[in-house]
Amino acid sequence: MKKWMNQLSRLGLFPKLFLVMVVSIVLVSVLILWTTIHMSTNLFTETFSITNSKVLNQIKTNFESFNEAIAAVSNNVTQSGSIRGFLSEGDADSLTMAKSFYNMRETMDRVQSITESYEVGITIIGINGRSYSTNRAHLQLSVDELKQEPITMEAAETPSRLIFDVYQNEATLGSQQMISATKALTDRTRSRIYGTLYVTMREDIFRQFYSSFTSRGNDVVIMNEKGEIVSSNREDWIGTTQLDLLSYARDMNNNSPRSINARVMDQDSVVLSEYLPFYRFYIVNVVDKDLAMGQLIDMKTVALICAAIVVGALILVFLITSQITKSLRRLVKQMSNITKSDLDNYIPVSGSYESRQLGHAYNYMLDELHDYVDQLVQTQHEQRNAELAALQSQINPHFLYNTLASVKVLVQQGNKDRAAETINALIGLLQNTISDVSQTVTVEQEVENLKNYVFINHVRYGGRIKAAFYVAPDCTHYHVPKLVIQPFIENAFFHGFIKKETGTIHVMVSRAGESLICEIMDNGDGIEGLVMGETLPNPKNNRQLFSGIGIRNVHDRIELLYGSPYGVTIMSTVGEGTRVTVTLPLITS
Repeated sequence: MKKWMNQLSRLGLFPKLFLVMVVSIVLVSVLILWTTIHMSTNLFTETFSITNSKVLNQIKTNFESFNEAIAAVSNNVTQSGSIRGFLSEGDADSLTMAKSFYNMRETMDRVQSITESYEVGITIIGINGRSYSTNRAHLQLSVDELKQEPITMEAAETPSRLIFDVYQNEATLGSQQMISATKALTDRTRSRIYGTLYVTMREDIFRQFYSSFTSRGNDVVIMNEKGEIVSSNREDWIGTTQLDLLSYARDMNNNSPRSINARVMDQDSVVLSEYLPFYRFYIVNVVDKDLAMGQLIDMKTVALICAAIVVGALILVFLITSQITKSLRRLVKQMSNITKSDLDNYIPVSGSYESRQLGHAYNYMLDELHDYVDQLVQTQHEQRNAELAALQSQINPHFLYNTLASVKVLVQQGNKDRAAETINALIGLLQNTISDVSQTVTVEQEVENLKNYVFINHVRYGGRIKAAFYVAPDCTHYHVPKLVIQPFIENAFFHGFIKKETGTIHVMVSRAGESLICEIMDNGDGIEGLVMGETLPNPKNNRQLFSGIGIRNVHDRIELLYGSPYGVTIMSTVGEGTRVTVTLPLITS
């Protein structure tokens, strides 16, 4: 989890926003879908309970009407003297028997007319062994077999009641389930049972009382008090015993809840029930919630619609989020280039209000940085030029004094030519030094100035230190900054030959690729504890230098003018000498 959170924290703004929007849209869609289905289910259950309660009442009314017709048949049969006589009289002559059968037949025809709207069979059997049936296909058993049937025995035990129960007619109808209403026929004057009445109906006919109120997933079950299903539109349920369903039916009958959510026949169902006291049957309505909800709400269509909405929303969010963060991402990319010293990375100002404000601020910052850098560079240039100009303007007066004193001596000695050459060398040296510091001179001019400086030093101190100049012919026209080589020759003259009395300074100018290489080499004492760029004054030597320009000044000046690839490097070996290398670009003007 921590690793996943770390990876998430490293994501950019756009992936984070998009991820949050995806999760939010999917979560909201799922919650709305779940809430809609849940509310629809509750509404469906409530509405269905009310509607199907009315349906059950209508089915109950149909059964009550049938019960009334059966009760009318029972009363007419019980009150008929001809039927009682037919079922209870003993053997008589054939004429009497024919008359009794005829009267009974007339009465049964009238009784049968009561149930003409129902497909029922009416059967009577008497204690004298006689029997009669309006439809022999319903009951194929003999009188003795009928007397042994449980329904006959139960009717005899409660002669005042009309007993409804299931009867399996296996003889002729292929195990056809039969619903039988059985009543013991009682002679009230003698308080004896003289026969039994059977009103039978096939289960498929009995089913018509409620079949019009059923549909796929909306089933009706007729159940007796033992939990046996005597009739149902689901034929595979008929004959099974469902004690759980019986328990739900009894609970609703006793506690009067409108409906119960239960699992019936391995399916989530809504159960409603009504009790038929005359039949001692329960009418149970079992509604498969999945099928019913599937008919009410097409889950596949709803899911596809939700998926289409989510996909459309995600595409819209992707486009909007991408557009919003595009300017921010561009700003971040441009800002990252500042670390590469790319201060010209201006960005186009676009996007939202916030992005435009950030863009304006970023571009304004670049302008300020440009101004600051320009001012800084200008200040450094001015500072360096001022330092150099100050150094140039501070030509050591002792150098001039000693040089002029040397000229005076030459004049007194009568060496006028030597004195004139010395004065001309001093004039050329001063012209090169006092003129504009920002100017450059050709290599040829710079070497000429160096020769003047060396000539003056030879006049003042003698020729014990020689100087030799080697300039490649193809390098004489290139330009170099003024006073870029002179400080190194000056340093060699006054600090390079302390222990050694004589020596030579070699100045070589050549080209290496796109660079101009100026080398100043001497075979003097060398430098101990060399620190690149510093002059090394000798406290024992009181000879005055031409100017205060040091090696560090020359190196910094070159680097400031042309960049870090150029500058001064020094190599020295004690007792062998020193080599100074000045690297410059090839400048033609």
